[in-house]
Amino acid sequence: MEKIKLVYLVALTSITFANAQEGAQGAGGLISALIWMVLLIAIFYFLLYRPQQKQRKQHEEFLKSLKKGDKVITAGGIIGEIKSIEDNIVHLKVAEGTIIKVLKQSLTGYYKEEQST
Repeated sequence: MEKIKLVYLVALTSITFANAQEGAQGAGGLISALIWMVLLIAIFYFLLYRPQQKQRKQHEEFLKSLKKGDKVITAGGIIGEIKSIEDNIVHLKVAEGTIIKVLKQSLTGYYKEEQST
């Protein structure tokens, strides 16, 4: 949420700066507008696109490293143990005698049981 606020702040600042430069004529106004556009694009890249790309790569690596016996959690919150993996489908044991099929992409991470004290 902080990232979005920062992007809005930069966008508002660039609009205000562009309005202030309206009176300026010639190449100086164009150059400053281009600098602000490049700055805005760089902020969008580093705050939005790059982290999503990194998260997508981590998820792909997680899916490739899955193996039989791993305890995983699905996007819907179902916890299960992997019994078998097909191309795009994973068979999860969620209870004794209950095996469900889920799409491989719906697995979000490994499940780690917390020790209660």
